[in-house]
Amino acid sequence: MKSSNQAIFVAFLDEYIMHLSLHKSSSVNTCSAYRNDIEPFLYFFSEKINDLDELTYQHVVAYFTEVGLTGVISSRSLARKISALKGFFKYLLQAGFIQSNPMVKLRSPKISKELPSVMNIADIERLLALPEIGTTLGLRDRAILELMYACGLRVSEVINLRVSDIHFQEEVVKVTGKGDKERIVPIGSSAIAMIQKYLHSSRPLISKIAKSQNTLFLNARGGKFSRMGIWKIIRGYLKQAGLPENIHPHTFRHTFATHLVDAGADLRSVQEMLGHSDISTTQIYTHIENDFLKQEHRDYHPKGK
Repeated sequence: MKSSNQAIFVAFLDEYIMHLSLHKSSSVNTCSAYRNDIEPFLYFFSEKINDLDELTYQHVVAYFTEVGLTGVISSRSLARKISALKGFFKYLLQAGFIQSNPMVKLRSPKISKELPSVMNIADIERLLALPEIGTTLGLRDRAILELMYACGLRVSEVINLRVSDIHFQEEVVKVTGKGDKERIVPIGSSAIAMIQKYLHSSRPLISKIAKSQNTLFLNARGGKFSRMGIWKIIRGYLKQAGLPENIHPHTFRHTFATHLVDAGADLRSVQEMLGHSDISTTQIYTHIENDFLKQEHRDYHPKGK
């Protein structure tokens, strides 16, 4: 049971989450992530202070030290938690709920630039060959893998696709991404063919009209996939393929973008297909390409070693 202070503090958090959803168009997953980062902080102080206005910079530093986050979780995770709290307290200050912001002086840790892992063509081909397309679920799984590599979709985007979002004649898919922003992404003949086979031979066998409605990919019970459901399927195939542990479902997205950039695709076009609002986010894939070129130079140039 929550203490009275906990209830009050969480009420402020509820207000903030509503603000993110209504005014910032943050997705359900984003709002949930913010809540998970902020709520433990509020619970921690609910037994120590009576008002959030009592919090000081020293309190905040003590929190990260006392709960054992510093030096234990990655700098990226720590930076995310600090960023979430900064946003929360900035909102409280602007809304007039507090008089001063205890997070102002707190600096986020420096994050080393970690380039995302990608699969090569051989990895992709080995992975796509694993689902048994002669079976109902195997054909569905192959269609999912083909689509994710062909379009660079997020898992959350895959589970929300509708049958009507696939435009077979034009070979494009309408995707609803972060902030409910829609974009059109080309698919390609291989993924189109597999999706058509799935819709003809597989989906009717697992579809349950009351549950499935217009959802494209259905779980074994005929309902809509959860994000975890898709992750489990994909991770199973990744394990079968013997791919490294740093390869995960989101790697399809990184691989899609990297292969396009490597082949000479225009960065703005890749940005549009990925649904990035800022091209600087897309530019990481040029870094991947540059790293590859440097390694090729080291390996093959007489003076490269």
